Order: sequence, then C-alpha cells, then structure tokens
Amino acid sequence: MTSTNETRHLKIGPYEICPIPTGLFGLDGGAMFGTVPKVLWEKSNPADEKNRIQMEARALLLKSPGNNILIDTGNGSDFVAKYGDKLGNKFKDLYNIDDSGPSLKKSLQAHGLKPEDINNVVITHFHFDHAGGATTEKDGKLVPTFPNAKYWAQKGNLETASHPNLRERASYYPANYQPLLDAGVLTLLDGDTENFLPGLSAFISNGHTEKQQMVKVTDGQTTLLYCGDVVPTSTHVKIPWLMGYDLQPVVLMEEKQKYLSQAADNNWYLFFEHDPYCDAALIERSGHDFSVQKRFWL
Repeated sequence: MTSTNETRHLKIGPYEICPIPTGLFGLDGGAMFGTVPKVLWEKSNPADEKNRIQMEARALLLKSPGNNILIDTGNGSDFVAKYGDKLGNKFKDLYNIDDSGPSLKKSLQAHGLKPEDINNVVITHFHFDHAGGATTEKDGKLVPTFPNAKYWAQKGNLETASHPNLRERASYYPANYQPLLDAGVLTLLDGDTENFLPGLSAFISNGHTEKQQMVKVTDGQTTLLYCGDVVPTSTHVKIPWLMGYDLQPVVLMEEKQKYLSQAADNNWYLFFEHDPYCDAALIERSGHDFSVQKRFWL
C-alpha cells in the first residue's frame, strides 16, 4: 500500500498542513473491523500473533505565523504518572505501545516547534489515544502539555468522559482532561460550530462516542476533513466497515454517508488519525458506497 502513495504538500489558507505522528500502537483487528470477516480486513491490515493490527496515533499541525494549531495529541508518554505503576505498564503492554519511534514532541521538533509554540489544541474526543498527549507530568503534577495554548473540545464529550458508560470506561481517564479544567484553558463548544478558529469548523458525530467532533479545514479552494474515529483508517471508508468499539453502528453509517458524500462530491481530503500506511486520501463514489481514489503522504 505504501509504495503507491503519492507525496503531496498541502497549504490551506495560511496553514501548512503537517502530519504529526505520535507513535505506533496495536489494537485487536476484530475489534477494529467489527463484523467484517478477517479474511477481508487482513489483506490491508495484517495482524500479529495476538491478532493486533498496527495503528498510528497521528495528530495534525496547522502551522502558520502566529497561530500554530494542533488537532488531537495521541496517546501521550506519561503512562505511569497518569495511571499508576500497575495500570500504566499494563496499559503499554495491552496496547503494544511503541515509544521507541516518533513522539508528539519529537514530531513537533521536526517542524521547528516546542510545546510553548502551540497556540490552540483541538480535541476531537477524550479517548486516551486522542487526548493522552494533552496533559503531561511536571514536578510531580499533571499539567497542560502546551502551556500557552487554548484547548477546544465539545461540551457533550466532556460530559461523556466525566461519566463514561461501562463500555467506554477503559477509554476515558480524568488525567487527560481534569488538568485542563484545573488550569482554566479548556473552551467548550456546543454542537456544530462554524469558524471557531480561522478556517476551522466542527461537525458532530455520535456514532462512535457521544459528541465527537470532526474538524473541517478550508480556504474555499482546498478542504481537509480530520476524521477522528468516524473514519479511523482509509480501509474504513466503506460505509459498513465499522469498529466493534462504535456505540451506535447504524447512526455511524448514516453519518459516514452524509460526510463522505460531501467529501467525494467536493474533492475533500480525508485525514486519517489511525492509518499507519497513509496520512490522507481522496475518495470517490462506488455504487452506493465509497472507495479510495488516491492515498497520500502529506
């Protein structure tokens, strides 16, 4: 798959589009593809001996003079500080987290930035693999990773994270949002929001978890949709290809139909948070479904 990817450098309005890999991890392939048979999904996503497929935790940097915006933050690296010795080490083993390669801070450094240089952080939802890097340990205390940034999240998702259902209790941790509240840096949006930051709009999805926000970045000419867990990998552009983690599968299929129709008809780039084999793709209609037209490294 990687050999056919085209390299394309995007600029949308004032923003240079910069993928920020924060580290590889693994999730059970059956859980990632739900009712899709393994004989189908393993062709594009081979599994290890424990049936885990490789996943990326990929954030997105919108780099511009005076306003550097980060969308999502990956797993983070302070597992023991956040979850304690026992849970922290179990956490790393269970999810096969590889902390020997790229990290959030290393990837930002590659673009000449430090945490202090980030002005805004947008959190799609507070699951650990999206918001784990939002906070960090400093002098024995958890604090916002980006000391000069305003954080943006959905009010409804914070409520969900604060009172998780039984299925999501292992994905939402106070360590990833409470320090933001304590520091007074969290701004809460309430539903679909146009231009909450210049060129950025939020679309709400409830199929995977309550009040996840997808982020559309546009200048009227070029548009990119940060998919979060609505479409976690390029393999998931097919409407029925859902995760076992999704709370409301039928709702999610309806949401995918809506947003992917817009993407296909208007030539939007889809940005994938969890695909280890590409950063983004253009899609096209395929009968009553969708397929990948071209994959890219950005």
